[in-house]
Amino acid sequence: MEKSALISVSDKTNVVDFAKTLTGSGYKIIATGNTANLLKSSGVEVTEISNITGFPEIFSGRVKTLHPRIFGGILMRRENQNDLEEAKENNIFPIDVVCVNLYPFIRTAENPRSTIDEIIEQIDIGGPSLIRASAKNYKYVSILTNPLQYDTFISELKDGEVSEDTRKKLAVEAFSHTANYDTYISNYLENKFSLPPSYIRVNYKLEKNLRYGENPHQKAEIYGSFNEYFETFHGKELSYNNILDLVAAVELVEELGNNSCTIIKHNNPAGAAKGSSAFEAYGKALRCDPVSAFGGIVAFTSVVDEQLAQKLNDIFLEIVCAKEFTEEAVKILKKKKDRRLLRQLKSVSSTRKNFKNIPGGVISQEPDLVSLSGNSLKFVTDKKPSEQELHDLLFAWIVSKHTKSNAIIFAKNGATLGVGAGQMSRIDSSKIAHMKAQQNGLELKGSVAASDAFFPFADGLLEIIKCGAASVIQPGGSVRDQEVIDAANKNNISMVFTGIRHFKH
Repeated sequence: MEKSALISVSDKTNVVDFAKTLTGSGYKIIATGNTANLLKSSGVEVTEISNITGFPEIFSGRVKTLHPRIFGGILMRRENQNDLEEAKENNIFPIDVVCVNLYPFIRTAENPRSTIDEIIEQIDIGGPSLIRASAKNYKYVSILTNPLQYDTFISELKDGEVSEDTRKKLAVEAFSHTANYDTYISNYLENKFSLPPSYIRVNYKLEKNLRYGENPHQKAEIYGSFNEYFETFHGKELSYNNILDLVAAVELVEELGNNSCTIIKHNNPAGAAKGSSAFEAYGKALRCDPVSAFGGIVAFTSVVDEQLAQKLNDIFLEIVCAKEFTEEAVKILKKKKDRRLLRQLKSVSSTRKNFKNIPGGVISQEPDLVSLSGNSLKFVTDKKPSEQELHDLLFAWIVSKHTKSNAIIFAKNGATLGVGAGQMSRIDSSKIAHMKAQQNGLELKGSVAASDAFFPFADGLLEIIKCGAASVIQPGGSVRDQEVIDAANKNNISMVFTGIRHFKH
């Protein structure tokens, strides 16, 4: 029996060669509209779908494949006697290969010049139906949805057949293809029409497998379009942990602004600073904890030049990331062959929701995008911070937002002096930050301190005062706020409330 292939594609890449190979393998080609015209003009013998259905394409091509003779040919079970008899009665013949890709809804929706009517018109109806029908009947039908599949399919084609394992694989890829398409449409329309989502639809394509996860015994992959944000132009591939730390570093420096630097270790800042240049900012950040900086991830908001590159080569760093590097800086930094050099291509700041796995599902939240200015602070003590102290308080507050809770940050002159992160007790975080400062020869007297959450008792504030802080920034909101304020006044320090908490778990 002559075999048939239905071809209806919006992406016509390599479709002519594919169709010619099929005809050479004994297939009759059925095609729709523009696909049929292209194949005919390229010398391929084609039967237009309207000749099979006995019905013309209508409504400017909106309806063309939705017909029992087409779907019957795809869905009929070749070994089922009832199906065979019904097919004969209704003049239906089997369709063995279906090559379909969908209207370019995603490309149209992402074009800012597209109107809503143009976007809606790119919602494919017949295409997904053809794909799903073919994939459902994979026992008999091969479904191709991507030009990248053509060569592999053709290389296996023998006596007009491919293996059932190949048809199974194509079917799974087909359902993934339509799922991705429908997910994008649903997400787009919910956002366009300002409707609350009823489902969380994850819609990221596998980018590549990673060497391993947090630990070597854990498999890991990366999905989506991460490579649109960062270009690795030197060094080994990024690991799972590298990616998490890189994002943490860039999120912090983006919020700190121009001429800022942060050094991240295990998702916490080992140091962060602002300066008159990237070189000065790096020196100030490194001073905070040079031991922990070893093997860390460093991010900058300004150009990495030759002078800075020489300084960066003094210790081992896993990653150096910046928006721009001078040519001479790259030559110097490439002397460390295993270190990754990354160019940041666009901002990582996003309003998308954050998700975490929980048993039975996920929890989601909006990102922590709130920002402060001096005007939004509440000055609660008799003594007020100086102008420099206020700048340092706001700096320390940003760093605390990007530090695992409980977080205590000591800072001065736009640089961290001590970081206490991830402790069960805020007092312990203060002690650790103080200890690290002492180890690195940094004086906390006259510094400012930030606490990511309020002090439930005065003892947390007293520990900070004992370490040397002259001014403190914290959310406030404790039932014992007055007790804490009284302790600040008694010790003649200034304190401001933000009214905002920055837990980071």
